[in-house]
Amino acid sequence: MIKLIECPRDAMQGRSGFIDTAIKAAYINQLLQVGFDTIDFGSFVSPKAVPQMRDTEEVLSLLDLFDAKSKLLGIVANRRGAEDALHFEEIDYLGFPLSVSETFQQRNTNKSISEALETVEEIQNLCEIKGKTLVTYLSMGFGNPYGDPFSAELVARFVHHLDDLGIKIISFADTIGTATPELISKLYSVNSIEFPQIEFGLHLHTNPQLLKPKIASAIQAGCKRFDGAIKGFGGCPFAEDELVGNVATESLIAILEDNGFALNLNKIEFTEAMKLANVVFH
Repeated sequence: MIKLIECPRDAMQGRSGFIDTAIKAAYINQLLQVGFDTIDFGSFVSPKAVPQMRDTEEVLSLLDLFDAKSKLLGIVANRRGAEDALHFEEIDYLGFPLSVSETFQQRNTNKSISEALETVEEIQNLCEIKGKTLVTYLSMGFGNPYGDPFSAELVARFVHHLDDLGIKIISFADTIGTATPELISKLYSVNSIEFPQIEFGLHLHTNPQLLKPKIASAIQAGCKRFDGAIKGFGGCPFAEDELVGNVATESLIAILEDNGFALNLNKIEFTEAMKLANVVFH
């Protein structure tokens, strides 16, 4: 079964103008009607680092989760953020950005990779105690612009370490749009065979014209968890100066359906979400 993760948090976090809390909540409430597996709705991080997400707890209090099928995911960057997020029963998943690039790990979470791995272990232990699931994003999972080492073998070593910690969901994140269909195929084929107990996802930032062959490669290699953001808004504000947009959810849906996958989404509610996105990201 294909899992679609809609990422309004990623779409919003790099916006320069603050999006009103009520508007954020209304948008996420509309997304909850569509039938996505998971909504990446906010982050528990320093408001100085990501001012757009300073109202995540308030947004959460305004969400109508009655009869909602989607699960909620909140991004955290340290133990304190994880402890804050774990106060809320409504949150099912915590997401942590672990980078295979030392430079980007420092830029993104102000930690070295070794420190970040220690934090992953701490958060994983907290999640197990609280009955939550940690999703680890391998940022710069397809290369980096900083000259830091990168190879498929390096990524595999990270996966092996995370497997030792009991991590069950790993999403390879192409933070700056460097993934090729060949590299996508290699990463998913090798890791899904060696670690069948792990659910591997794909979080792409990409030029829209290059999307179709990349998704096709991921599908053929066995990936069944895909992140997107309506209309492709967003990108990582801690990567390069020029943001590379997220995968447009509507394009992702079209590609997956063309490949024969029934996604069981409410298309009427999705159309309404598309309209509301024009208001949120005007």
